[in-house]
Amino acid sequence: MPLLPAPDLSPALPEIALVCAAMALLLVGVFRGDGSARLVSWLSVAVLVAVLVLCGLVGIERRVGFYGMFVTDAYAVFMKALVLIGSAVSIILALRFNEEHRIARFEFPVLILLATTGMMVMVSANDLITLYLGLELQSLALYVVASFDRDSVRSTEAGLKYFVLGALASGMLLYGASLIYGFAGTTEFTELAKLFGQPTRPSTGLIIGIVFVAVGLAFKCSAVPFHMWTPDVYEGAPTPVTAFFSVAPKIAAVALFVRFLIEPFGGLVVEWRQVIVFLSVASMVLGSVAAIAQTNIKRLMAYSSIGHVGYALIGLAAASPSGVRGVLIYMAIYLLMNLGTWAVILCMRRQGQMLEGIADLSGLGRTQPGLALALGIFMFALAGIPPTAGFFGKLYIFLAAIDAGLVGLAVIGVVASVIGAFYYLRIVKVMYFDEPLASFDRPLAPELKGVLLVSALLTMLFILWPDPIVGGAELAAASLFAR
Repeated sequence: MPLLPAPDLSPALPEIALVCAAMALLLVGVFRGDGSARLVSWLSVAVLVAVLVLCGLVGIERRVGFYGMFVTDAYAVFMKALVLIGSAVSIILALRFNEEHRIARFEFPVLILLATTGMMVMVSANDLITLYLGLELQSLALYVVASFDRDSVRSTEAGLKYFVLGALASGMLLYGASLIYGFAGTTEFTELAKLFGQPTRPSTGLIIGIVFVAVGLAFKCSAVPFHMWTPDVYEGAPTPVTAFFSVAPKIAAVALFVRFLIEPFGGLVVEWRQVIVFLSVASMVLGSVAAIAQTNIKRLMAYSSIGHVGYALIGLAAASPSGVRGVLIYMAIYLLMNLGTWAVILCMRRQGQMLEGIADLSGLGRTQPGLALALGIFMFALAGIPPTAGFFGKLYIFLAAIDAGLVGLAVIGVVASVIGAFYYLRIVKVMYFDEPLASFDRPLAPELKGVLLVSALLTMLFILWPDPIVGGAELAAASLFAR
């Protein structure tokens, strides 16, 4: 039997470098002992920055490796950059929190690196098998991270819920992938695109397979009705872990969702668009309405993230270059808004105790005006109020939907935004018009101050210099449709 030629590893150099660095840092932690958490954390941040640079050096030209199972292009580079930034900032946000809660262990940043490797593989998946491998590499690390505070019943419960429901979603995804393979005869995205690139009537079994894979991916990005784990896991997991969950894994899941439906099944848009429209509408409506009754800010942010996934799916439903561009711009802006918001939540500490109630923000505008101003900026951005970046994220999404003839979906999105603005602006009202409570503990950690400052400035000044994000998103979206 002839031997297969050696696979081309060069498209996957960033992933290979990241997983090797994670193993090396694991050894560093083992040999240095319990006091190595901060060192390994900062080294992990340096590794993520180095891998980000390496992604740029690999380039944005479309290249395929591992016998056609792995692809890198402008789309992959753009989304990987967002994932790497989200992971690096999440590790920085966790430094002080983990030390104060006595859970500062070197395994934490290593698990983040391994999860990030899985996310990068997901973004570059060019085969159903690669898709599943990346998804599970990410998920297995996230199950552990969710229950990282072993002495907390809430954290353990969060990890268990995430594991049980995640295993169910993975099973459904695998079943869908097996149906696609059974009815199409291939798992490779390129071959699937050739089969369904021409107008054709797909079999019912294939459509059911696509729906099952979409269900698995909808769970990973917490789209309704597969969102049931999100509020409980967000509330129970340690706050820096929740911050990580709200950005990097969600961005990677949305990126995979877009690639899975646009590349191999772009010719079947009529068949799968109605599923995405339903997920989008359900997520926007539930995310906007359910958050109104929340008194815990972590649960409120969970429902907020569900709603934002609904907005992002509008661009996917459009199934056009402008729609995908809108998704990419939206996720980049979503990253900024959420990292800043979670940095403020991590500052909510009084007499050494973490606070999670919205009422605990009462009078923050008078006791700590700088912190209140930053949170106010992020709330306006999440609500989509101009001139913040959040407004432009939704604008690109809605314009793409209108261009694709999905006017009704865009209208529902606008109405959901108006409803959602209520609970964001309620937080602003609590900070500036309610009677003040005792101020939060000072001084704030320097890392939190840095994240707050950068996030707030980028969120407010996006209108002045949108070209890096908008231009990069346009190039990335075009690469996905270049066939």
